[in-house]
Amino acid sequence: QVQLVESGGGLVQAGGSLRLSCAASGRTASTYAMAWFRQVLGKEREFAAGISSGGTTSYAASVKGRFTISRDNAKNTVLLQMNSLKPEDTAVYYCAARPVFLTTSQGTYDYWGQGTQVTVSS
Repeated sequence: QVQLVESGGGLVQAGGSLRLSCAASGRTASTYAMAWFRQVLGKEREFAAGISSGGTTSYAASVKGRFTISRDNAKNTVLLQMNSLKPEDTAVYYCAARPVFLTTSQGTYDYWGQGTQVTVSS
């Protein structure tokens, strides 16, 4: 069992930065692939960035070059550094976990956090 708690969301102006944090509980959390998905009300949840248990990363085309995902296995924490934010990045951001291998499909993730709101004003 893995529990995920996100933090770091908020309101920022376009062009600004935010850093999201996801704290994972459980002795085997370091063996899980971790990802950030985001969802706008009325739309499907979409993959934003992810990192495998071995450190391989993947990004959606819409955030590549602006977002950076990293993990600290000693602290069971995954970070999402978001730079050059745009109004279209406004969404609820969810942290998710699945064993070992990274995928971009939300249906393959076993554990989810409660979500944190990110709002980018123009």
